[in-house]
Amino acid sequence: MNTTEPKLVCRGVWKLFGPNAAETLRRLGPEADPAALVAARLVPAVRNIDLAVREGEIFVIMGLSGSGKSTLVRCLSRLIEPTAGEILFHGRNLLTASDAEMIALRRHKMGMVFQHFALLPHMTVLQNVAFPLEVQGMPRTEREERAARMVSLVGLSGREGAFPRQLSGGQQQRVGIARSLAADPELWFLDEPFSALDPLIRREMQDEFIRLQSVLKKTIVFITHDFDEAIRLADRIAIMKDGAVVQAGTPEDLVLNPATDYVREFTRAVARAKVAKAGSVMSPADGVAERPHVATRTSVAEAAPLFRAGTEAVAVTGADGRVVGQLDRATVVDLMLGG
Repeated sequence: MNTTEPKLVCRGVWKLFGPNAAETLRRLGPEADPAALVAARLVPAVRNIDLAVREGEIFVIMGLSGSGKSTLVRCLSRLIEPTAGEILFHGRNLLTASDAEMIALRRHKMGMVFQHFALLPHMTVLQNVAFPLEVQGMPRTEREERAARMVSLVGLSGREGAFPRQLSGGQQQRVGIARSLAADPELWFLDEPFSALDPLIRREMQDEFIRLQSVLKKTIVFITHDFDEAIRLADRIAIMKDGAVVQAGTPEDLVLNPATDYVREFTRAVARAKVAKAGSVMSPADGVAERPHVATRTSVAEAAPLFRAGTEAVAVTGADGRVVGQLDRATVVDLMLGG
């Protein structure tokens, strides 16, 4: 688990659409009832959000359409102005930053990828990827060298001279990812970047994303409405409903310990064995040191093949390689059958 200090923190963040929103919220207070806000002709898109995103983690914000997740990520980058609250980046409240400071932050510190690729149709792949660096004023030779590295990083070497119309949807999205990475952002926002892709291409892009993150170790806020995608990618997940976060935690926390009926229903179809880790469901070790072993972070589904030959228990080892417990056959069977 990533235990580093938060890079991005939001405290009491609200976004209300409608007349006199800030004044009405001050009058009603931070625990304002949604019905009272609606009665005041306001739309509560984001309600009193507290979140912290740690250095180097993939933090997924998810929810159904209209839950407020895309509005929240636009508030975090100040593409839209929050009605109230604090958004801290490296401890600096972005809501006090000037427009010029925010433009500089977005150019040099933040990367953004959205569902629609928004590639410039008259530019080649290389020119599209280099465009943010051109805006920064980087000399042509240097920006094209960096853009070429990004194109190679996302697996499009040889297509530098192609135009967007000559690329598949998955390739276009790779160009969008390369473009957002060209400025080497510290903080990367991705708003449903794969949702417009066909299922097989979407899976391929998820695999590519996991590979990129293993190399780049970016701090990422990723928006999706697909829980399977979330549990594949996320270190932690926040589930939103009606503009508020109803539960935040690891995929395992949400699936095995849902805090509300909504979260329970949201995660009901997820195979528990995919997210349950050996370290969370192990029992005390009982002479298993010489048996096959798995790491504490291994999922039960990944460990299951070790039980094919009738094995009753396998050792569970910590980061130092020492046995810290055992994973029992009965536990695996129970979780594999959806218990």
